Amino acid sequence: MFLAIDVGNSQTTVGLFESGAVQRHWRLKTDRLDTADELHAQLRSFLALEDIALENAEGVAVASVVPQLTAMWRRALIDATGSEPFVVNAAAASAMRIDMPYPEQVGADRIANAVEAHATYGAPAIVVDFGTATNIDVVDASGSYRGGCIAPGLMLSASALFEKAAKLSSIPIEVPPAPIGDTTEHALQSGLVLGAAAQAEGLVARIKAQLAREQDAEKIDCPVIATGGLGGVVGQATDVFDAVDVDLTLRGIWRIWQQAR
Repeated sequence: MFLAIDVGNSQTTVGLFESGAVQRHWRLKTDRLDTADELHAQLRSFLALEDIALENAEGVAVASVVPQLTAMWRRALIDATGSEPFVVNAAAASAMRIDMPYPEQVGADRIANAVEAHATYGAPAIVVDFGTATNIDVVDASGSYRGGCIAPGLMLSASALFEKAAKLSSIPIEVPPAPIGDTTEHALQSGLVLGAAAQAEGLVARIKAQLAREQDAEKIDCPVIATGGLGGVVGQATDVFDAVDVDLTLRGIWRIWQQAR
C-alpha cells in the first residue's frame, strides 16, 4: 500500500495505491491552520472507513504548494508511520530535466503532472490542470519540462464574481445548453465554463505553435490532457483534450517516489 497526498491551495487529495494503481481517493478542504495532530486524525479517519491501518503503508509521499502545511503533513506522517515521508519537489524528480531558470520555484503538483504525462502519454505533451489556478504544463519533444501558463482558476473567478456582483449568486458549475445564455444562470455558466474551455483552446494552440516552430515543423502531434477537480466539466465543453485523467497528479506523485527509490 502506498499513500499519495496532493496538498493544493483549496483542496487536499489523498490517494490510496495498490500495485501502482489508485484504488481509492479522498478530498478534504485545505486549511492552512491545521495542525499536525489534526491532519493525522483526518488521515486515520479516512483509512478507518476502509479498515486500513496507516502503519501498513509501504511508502507515503507529499506534494504540497502550501509551505506551512508541508511541514505539518511531514510531522503528522512521521508521528503516524515512524518514518520520514517522501516530499515531491524539483530536486526529487531526478528522472525529468526541468528546462527552466529556477526549477525550485515550480509547484510540486506541476512537476507531478509533467512526469506522469510523459510516462503515460509520451512527449511532447500538454497538461491543463483545473484547480484553484488553471495550470498548463508542457513537456517538450525531448522529454524536458518547459514550464507553461498559470491563470486564475474557474472557481476562483466564479467566487470573485459572486462576491462583487450583487445581483449574481452561486450557480451549478456545469456546461450550459448553448453559448448564448437565455437566463442569468446559463449566461454565467457560459462565461465561466465555456470561457475556461476557450481559454484552454487558445493557450494550447499557441503552445503547440511554439513547439512546432522549435522543431521547424508545420505542426506537431501532441496529446493534451485535462486534469484537476473541474477537468471533467470543462472537458465536456471542448474537443481540445485527448484525455481527461483525474488521477494524473496522484499517479505522478507515486511515479516520482518510485523513480527515487
